[in-house]
Amino acid sequence: MLVVEDHALVREAMAQTLSRLDATIACVEASDAETALRRLEEGGFDLAIVDLMLPDMNGFALLGVMAKRFPDVPAIVVSAMDDDASVRRAIKGGASGFVSKTRSGEELLRAVRVVLDGGVHTPDAPAPARRGGVSEQYGLTPAQTRVVEFLAQGRTNREIADVLGLSEATVKVHMSAIFRALGVSSRAQALVVISRSRARL
Repeated sequence: MLVVEDHALVREAMAQTLSRLDATIACVEASDAETALRRLEEGGFDLAIVDLMLPDMNGFALLGVMAKRFPDVPAIVVSAMDDDASVRRAIKGGASGFVSKTRSGEELLRAVRVVLDGGVHTPDAPAPARRGGVSEQYGLTPAQTRVVEFLAQGRTNREIADVLGLSEATVKVHMSAIFRALGVSSRAQALVVISRSRARL
């Protein structure tokens, strides 16, 4: 995992927290965007943790570069800039998760688990489905899994579109595909299937 943060103490603390996920996890640290991109060129990363306030490049700009050059490496933003606009901009810019620096290490670990499972995590995201959850049972794509998380929270298509930085039409397309995968024809039926699937875990 790559930790991109210019404050050494914060960077080291995040690396320590991430090591609690698994003793075999290796964290590579970068204090600026240039170093981060150089490390990513070397390959082998499963995830990047990115701060928005970097000395040489705006974090949003870094997300854009990463999305183009390293699309297979998901990113989680960890930032003190945790207003709704920043969260939406980060997700729209390519981040798969967002954690406020005011939250605990457990919140960061929860976000990492969600993102590595193909989901999306935001400050008000619902509790994540565990491995073997709905997405794996019904063969959902990562994009569909993100929509399902917010569907399970009771969000409307408009709200899901806003949070994920998508158009409402795109969300509707995902919804139709999710309904087909779950074998249902309505949101209410989908919620029942999702609830039963999680209860069996």
